[in-house]
Amino acid sequence: MQSTQMLLERTGTAPGEIAGLALSGASLVSIPVGANGEILLDEVPIWSDMRASEEAKEFFSSVDEEYWYRTTGNGFPPACYSLFKLMWMKKNQPEIYRKTAYVLGSKDYINYRFTGKAATDHSYASGTGAYDLRAGFMNKDFLYAAGVREDLFLNPSPSHTVVGKVCASAARATGLKEGTPVLCGGVDNACMALGAVGPEPGKVYVSLGSSSWIPINSQEPILDFQKKPYVFSHIQEGMYTSAFSIFSGGSSFRWVKEELCRDIQREKAYEELDKLAEKVPIGANGVIFNPSLAGGTSQDKSVHIRGGYMGLTLRNTRDDLIRAALEGIAMNLKMSLDSLAAHVPVEERILMCGGGSKSRLWMRIFSDIFNKTVYKTNIDQDAASLGAAAIAARGIGWWKDYQKIPQLHTLGFESSPIQENVGKYERLLPIYQRLGEIAADMGDALYSSGF
Repeated sequence: MQSTQMLLERTGTAPGEIAGLALSGASLVSIPVGANGEILLDEVPIWSDMRASEEAKEFFSSVDEEYWYRTTGNGFPPACYSLFKLMWMKKNQPEIYRKTAYVLGSKDYINYRFTGKAATDHSYASGTGAYDLRAGFMNKDFLYAAGVREDLFLNPSPSHTVVGKVCASAARATGLKEGTPVLCGGVDNACMALGAVGPEPGKVYVSLGSSSWIPINSQEPILDFQKKPYVFSHIQEGMYTSAFSIFSGGSSFRWVKEELCRDIQREKAYEELDKLAEKVPIGANGVIFNPSLAGGTSQDKSVHIRGGYMGLTLRNTRDDLIRAALEGIAMNLKMSLDSLAAHVPVEERILMCGGGSKSRLWMRIFSDIFNKTVYKTNIDQDAASLGAAAIAARGIGWWKDYQKIPQLHTLGFESSPIQENVGKYERLLPIYQRLGEIAADMGDALYSSGF
């Protein structure tokens, strides 16, 4: 609420100038709401929380996991998804579960605060663990197997549906005009896909945020039970966004900054880190960094994988560690890119979004590791916000579709691969992959030993 007030004040925007609101919201969140509209918990597990691992095992004792995956496209470790978190709630917070009339996603809860109306859209519903991607509604067999009531999940609507209007209390809290239309909005992955590359099939981009991922727009979900790309319904009806991710891409590099570079914690710290890393040759003098500091995704050998540095010798410096972190995150995403390319053609130019795209050094590293031209635009890390704004524009009738989005991008910087560097990274990648398998084995051993 305060952020909306600040935005209006800092931009000098009058409340009456706002024609409509739409939100992009973090995925896989289930907020329990009581029969009288009261929120039953102050805190709920975030998207990456995997406390429901035992509940997932229980579920798959009666449901074929491959069938479930090919129906839902839910390629994260299953415990991340809402269905299993609700199973955990039923077992561990039975009174909360009993009182729950329905659950809301992150942006749906904010919409509820704005309007007093409960609603969700297809993109958010596709991250529940029970949504049938092609059918467009919840799979009752999955809900039955989980022991979760059907009425806990709302029937989804198109993202540009008007949920309601800003109520008087929300207007007072935010500074917005009472009566402003509120659109249903979308999950962050789908909003970013829309804002980054529009609704065109075959378009790929990279998001370099706290978590980092590579998605592609498609008219059919990309499903692979071995590699498990995760799929969300796109904001554009009849389309999907399929992706691989690192749970802690940008977060891992922030860890490097905060834990290894405390002496340069200032406003332009990342620029200083770039200067240090730029002095180091390709391969970081033999140091390899695995960025799985938040655990593994389904494409890793184990969800218990531990991140870290390998190849260290007494001659290595902090500068090597910084360079290795940039390269390790890029090589991890290169593996994701190759997995997507095994299913669909990948274009030669790839858009880079998110805070990490501000680093020209990192852009050059990505270009050489991907062997692709990479580029950033003026939209930068605001792709999800642009996607949400586009939803609002369509919902209030300003736009009839989303075809104008690519026109809003203007080129900021691009980097093309240098073939000598490409060759060096091609020799390094198999070593990186092998060390990743070792890190996964080590993680399993630590986990089974209680560490």
